[in-house]
Amino acid sequence: MLKKQMLLFLILSFMACTEKEQKKEKTTSEATSEIKTSSAPNFNEAEATSLLKLPLKCIDQQYPYKPGTVLESENDLKPPKEHFPVFYGCFDWHSAVHGYWSMITLIKTFPEMEDANRVKEILKTTLTKENMLVETAFFERSVNASFERTYGWNWFLKLAEELYTWDDPLGQELYQNVEPLADLFVERYKEFLPKLVYPIRVGEHTNTAFGLTFAYDYAVTTGDNALRDLIKSRAKEFYFDDENCPINWEPSGFDFLSPCFEEINIMRRVLDKDEFLPWLDRFMPQLKDKSYLLEVGQVSDREDGKLVHLDGLNFSRAWSLYALANGYEDYEHLKNVAHGHMNYSLPNLVDDSYEGGHWLGSFAIYSLLQLQDEATQ
Repeated sequence: MLKKQMLLFLILSFMACTEKEQKKEKTTSEATSEIKTSSAPNFNEAEATSLLKLPLKCIDQQYPYKPGTVLESENDLKPPKEHFPVFYGCFDWHSAVHGYWSMITLIKTFPEMEDANRVKEILKTTLTKENMLVETAFFERSVNASFERTYGWNWFLKLAEELYTWDDPLGQELYQNVEPLADLFVERYKEFLPKLVYPIRVGEHTNTAFGLTFAYDYAVTTGDNALRDLIKSRAKEFYFDDENCPINWEPSGFDFLSPCFEEINIMRRVLDKDEFLPWLDRFMPQLKDKSYLLEVGQVSDREDGKLVHLDGLNFSRAWSLYALANGYEDYEHLKNVAHGHMNYSLPNLVDDSYEGGHWLGSFAIYSLLQLQDEATQ
């Protein structure tokens, strides 16, 4: 009797496991068949013209403004333009840097676009040697040593890199004007990174992985091997042993960066392919799944300056996904995930409120540049 009961139990257990596996296979198959194919967003001169309106609207708008500075005395209570004769618009210092980078990048990419000459005149008038010396002097003060660390530093070096690589006499002239502040930020990175014991793993400005990416690009482009090697060393120390990044914890309510994907961004820069791909398999193995899905960040109110951060998250995820898809054949399917993120947020930019319009354009442009890289391969 006991043997019969045991046999019956084994048969039922086998049937249950088989049914479970069949159900799992069916679910996976259904999920694969239900994946929505998203079309690639356009990045043409018309789209660029629309995106250019965002920085042009705010680049010389002084208020509203969020200083974010430390006051050493009452003498520091001055209008933003007195502290920052260049980067005084667009709500705060780093957003103004976003705006200038956006304008430069768009007219480099589409030199014949409408308003290209207008942008050049703005650059000639504002990015002068005299104005940049005032900006640099502000950051040289010890009380401002950590101001915009490292988010604003990162974006400024990306701006400087755009000028450095601009095959136009104006670009070379303007690079010489911004170079002193770029040099200062490079030195600040070299001072700060050896002292940073732990990386900052958040989805906003202070994220360490993002803070290293554009700085690394600048170092490689300008041949600063000391900065390049320092970033490479610190990134490996911070992130090489990380496994199974909890992407299901993302996003937090105000994220505009993905801690998981920004870590991937810096590691694909500093690791050779033979190191990076095994690392990625440990860090986010699910990305290789051809049916991989990632829900977009939902924005409930685009007039709320913090909630609209989620549009930025969608763009920054997209630039990470495009880079993986473009660089590695096994991840080409991630383009579709990126398209979905772009198509959710991009249509809301041009008519967006000031809360998002003063900075989100730069995130969209950088994402579209990664898409353009795909198109030229």
